Amino acid sequence: MTAMTDGGGAVAGGADPHDARTAARARARRPAPAAPGAGADLRGAVQEATARAVRDLLARQDPAGWWKGDLQTNVTMDAEDLLLRQFLGIRDEATTAAAALFIRGEQREDGTWATFHGGPPELSATIEAYVALRLAGDPPDAPHMARSSAWIRAHGGIAGARVFTRIWLALFGWWSWDHLPELPPELVFLPPWVPLNIYDFGCWARQTIVPLTVVSALRPVRPAPFALDELHTDARTPFPDKPLASATSWDGAFQRMDRLLHLYRRVAPRRLREAAMATAARWIIERQENDGCWGGIQPPAVYSVIALHLLGYALDHPVMRAGLTSLDRFAVWREDGARMIEACQSPVWDTCLAAIALADAGLEPDHPALVAAADWMLGEEIRKSGDWAVRRPGLEPGGWAFEFHNDNYPDIDDTAEVVLALRRVRHPEPARIEAAIARGVSWNLGMQSRNGAWGAFDADNTSTLPNRLPFCDFGEVIDPPSADVTAHVVEMLAVEGRAADPRTRRGIDWLLAEQEPDGCWFGRWGTNYVYGVGSVLPALTTAGIAPSHPAIRRAVRWLESVQNEDGGWGEDQRSYRDRAWAGKGASTPSQTAWALMALLSAGERDGEAVERGLAHLVDTQRADGTWDEPYFTGTGFPWDFSINYHLYRQVFPLTALGRYLYGEPFGPGGRRGAPAPSASATPPPAPSATPPPSATAGATEEAG
Repeated sequence: MTAMTDGGGAVAGGADPHDARTAARARARRPAPAAPGAGADLRGAVQEATARAVRDLLARQDPAGWWKGDLQTNVTMDAEDLLLRQFLGIRDEATTAAAALFIRGEQREDGTWATFHGGPPELSATIEAYVALRLAGDPPDAPHMARSSAWIRAHGGIAGARVFTRIWLALFGWWSWDHLPELPPELVFLPPWVPLNIYDFGCWARQTIVPLTVVSALRPVRPAPFALDELHTDARTPFPDKPLASATSWDGAFQRMDRLLHLYRRVAPRRLREAAMATAARWIIERQENDGCWGGIQPPAVYSVIALHLLGYALDHPVMRAGLTSLDRFAVWREDGARMIEACQSPVWDTCLAAIALADAGLEPDHPALVAAADWMLGEEIRKSGDWAVRRPGLEPGGWAFEFHNDNYPDIDDTAEVVLALRRVRHPEPARIEAAIARGVSWNLGMQSRNGAWGAFDADNTSTLPNRLPFCDFGEVIDPPSADVTAHVVEMLAVEGRAADPRTRRGIDWLLAEQEPDGCWFGRWGTNYVYGVGSVLPALTTAGIAPSHPAIRRAVRWLESVQNEDGGWGEDQRSYRDRAWAGKGASTPSQTAWALMALLSAGERDGEAVERGLAHLVDTQRADGTWDEPYFTGTGFPWDFSINYHLYRQVFPLTALGRYLYGEPFGPGGRRGAPAPSASATPPPAPSATPPPSATAGATEEAG
């Protein structure tokens, strides 16, 4: 195991590089020396801020060992929860009033709703929120409602909304099923090698689409409690014709295919359709988790409950009862009586990040909080196969999911970060830790895609065809490799002594090739280019790439160029739509921390940008050790679905402050790497700037 460093690459204290316990203890007890340009006042302020943040984070831990912050998205979650209850006939006044209180609180002065803090108005979110408030009894002529409906009409009305919004309205006859894309249940019969089979979709889309095929086939309509004529641009012609795209374009081809599917609906063999729906029902039920949910996320659970109910499952059926109970767990009741619905919950992700933050901030590796967190994470390991095995049959399971219960869909990102967290803990049963880490490393290696990189849930989920379907206008529906996930896996592999492994080197090659011309990386699961750089630089340096490498210097220059005047970093969600927003936005604690983590890993500990960033975190910390972060820095679907992880504002600043005080957690080559080679030793081959031809060929072949 590699000896800990002082932040500049030197071995600290001559610790045995193969003794993880000695290295961890040495690092936890001895702060790194002050940077030459750092004033004692700043260093002292950082130490105080770190101590406050440690106390706050420790106080947030559940007695069972986990952490979980609220996961805030947008009001469509709350609106659709009310619409579901209306559809099933179980909506009650108390729940409705609490949901309406939250929805009203998110409305802006112009009557609209956005999908992220400070974002532009969004048509579908505004329509769904308006309908939910109508269910709650808000009259259409109330000022806040009139402003909303006027804006909706001016921006295309219901006809301009996304498919999902129009499906919800079709359930009550406010929209026509004939004017929605067809989604035949026979889709479940397509084998994995046929284009557009269900496994060509990302797991989140797959879990949603399968139940929606049943809903689309049965086309239910419940009595509408009121009309919505005020939401049409012209109530006399609510279904305006849309011209078809050119037949030679992908969009035009799929539009015409959709028309053929509408014709097929009229002649579909009854027995075939019934068999398809029965198969879909079995598929859904087989994937219900022990807590009653599906995939640990709210949208698939909602549509699964509707689909099964339409197929005859009564509300008191055990499957339905468990499903409805699980939906209640997504509710966050606030002190003012408002009820917010989380799209999912993130305890595994939050716990591993919290453990990393505390360890890197100097907490002893055998501290009871870290041991309890490790125990809980060990209990969350998934040892059964899931949908990922369709593309990786025979691979032994051994990963972690994001949520409390999601055994069918462990993810590569969580698995990498859990391994990194476990590696920081001195557990009284080290054999348990080593066995779980070994399984996690093996599973992640087996999930590498053909191009050398890693996606989040599946390997080689790269076909672009699903994104072109008329139905799929709600966000990303495939799961191709991303720089942030790949970086976390590369970092984990390096820490586990696999920096020179050919598979790790292929991942590094892919990362170097994916760097943008200006020096940043696209961030798939965090916003955005700041997150990409904050993920990639620590991985590259841990894997042994020198801070002087041109790619790292370009990334450092980019971060310095986008630092805000107040010393922080921020990036708006609009960077997913407009490259001009890259690295631009109000400073946030989490994004400032990502930038600092990148700069510290690149050897910039004594740089002005780091000092200004640290000062920003110190100055914006509250007296209780917390930070405020209303801006959304997490990503579900780039641009289309944004997330505010409420624990990000705590764990990432603490990680950055701790790494400034105590140095990088792992030296070049990773903790398990060999001691620094002598002058005569032959170093591992440096990664090239472009992926090997075999990797590129695989990626191109799959994309087609």
